[in-house]
Amino acid sequence: MQKRQQQTNQAMNFSQKSGGKSPTPTKTNPTQNLNTGGLRTLLLAAGIASLCASCQNPPAPTATTTGASPGTSPAATPVAVSSPGDPNTVKIVSMLPMTGSALGQSQTMVNGIKQALAETDSKACDGKIKIEYEVLDDATAAAGKWDPGQVTSNSNKAVADGSVVAAIGHYNSGAAKLSIPVLNQANIVMISPANTYPGLTKPGKGEAKEPNVYYPAGTRNFTRVVPADDLQGAVAGNWAKSLGVQKVYILDDQELYGKGIADVFEATSKKLGIQVLGREGIDIKASDYKALMNKIKALNPDLIYFGGTTQSNAGQIIKDIRNVGMTADTVKFMGPDGIKDQALIDAGGKDAEGVFATFGGLPPQELTGVGAKWYESYKAKYNAEPEAYAAYAYEAAKVAIGAINKVCKNDRAAIREAVLATKDFNGVLGTWSFDTNGDTSLTTMSGNVVKGGKWEFVNALKTE
Repeated sequence: MQKRQQQTNQAMNFSQKSGGKSPTPTKTNPTQNLNTGGLRTLLLAAGIASLCASCQNPPAPTATTTGASPGTSPAATPVAVSSPGDPNTVKIVSMLPMTGSALGQSQTMVNGIKQALAETDSKACDGKIKIEYEVLDDATAAAGKWDPGQVTSNSNKAVADGSVVAAIGHYNSGAAKLSIPVLNQANIVMISPANTYPGLTKPGKGEAKEPNVYYPAGTRNFTRVVPADDLQGAVAGNWAKSLGVQKVYILDDQELYGKGIADVFEATSKKLGIQVLGREGIDIKASDYKALMNKIKALNPDLIYFGGTTQSNAGQIIKDIRNVGMTADTVKFMGPDGIKDQALIDAGGKDAEGVFATFGGLPPQELTGVGAKWYESYKAKYNAEPEAYAAYAYEAAKVAIGAINKVCKNDRAAIREAVLATKDFNGVLGTWSFDTNGDTSLTTMSGNVVKGGKWEFVNALKTE
């Protein structure tokens, strides 16, 4: 969900997903020149180098600055890695939007990470290794959401800090698209609790050259404990069919995550015989969408599907659907996990009642076994209900701690390898493994609806 991750194609000159993509993606073919000493020049469109995953003699760990303002091509700047002050101290950083309306979701993820660390007293290897934790905000007040310059600054900061051995993030896939290549060159592993864009890991599931374009060092450093959108988008289409939907109009927020999941939903709907009445990318900064909603109303849909996040103005979309007379009884509204948060209910008010959302897993209160114990522990510790991704952040932290316990020293490459090698992990999400792409083996998802001003679990949704 990105996850699930928000920057336009004009700003990136590349199709993106932090919550969506652009209607007519423009792709560039950046080049990368290598010499035996490492990276000499790294020209990036959206801060990403194009380099095959099978390249020989990968470059020495250096980071690339991609923090240029939208619409510009950022220059490459190597970042020196400092030695850790204490060789027996390692650090985990989180990269999440701690500014803007995603704060509620992000704060519960931070809580989950802190909870995992507290269980080990922030130590590993029988107390010989101390684990520090730093929260990095990938959003800015000016943007009101994740910001590409901030993402790059945080990535370079992590690379330069020699004690950093793992990163947990991002919430938005568009942000991950920028940070993965930077961290990759420095052997820092990223474990994502929320990024769901398939192209980050899966060949043939995204844009051309994805996912290898994100791994300039020729090795994988990105993993996720949440199922990807190629699964969630298909599940949503099947759920819509089971709800009696015959005609749908599809919207997306023109960002990596939103457009990507809308693409899958559209393809699945057509395969199932659901009539797609139209498809449109929205301006997420628009003050209202009444004209668009009147146009859609005239087509008489059963469902409006929105690929995007709450931060992509989903609340206003819902309000205007109802403002033009499309009631919850006649026209359903459905979105992905990017809208399944309290912020959507706050933004939509009474009009959010009856909104449907899929989620790449089960909500916290539906977890069983170890997960159920974690859920009760979280509520007791923080005196609050966790948002959807808190359990996933907790799980990501446990994976990182487990890898540190296996390596027992500050060795980024070894810790990265230990994370990627995770198999039969018995955690709060169940028993699962990472595949060769860094994707979780978990596939169970859920359908949810807003009822009485709260998200309510409807049923588990199985992938085919």
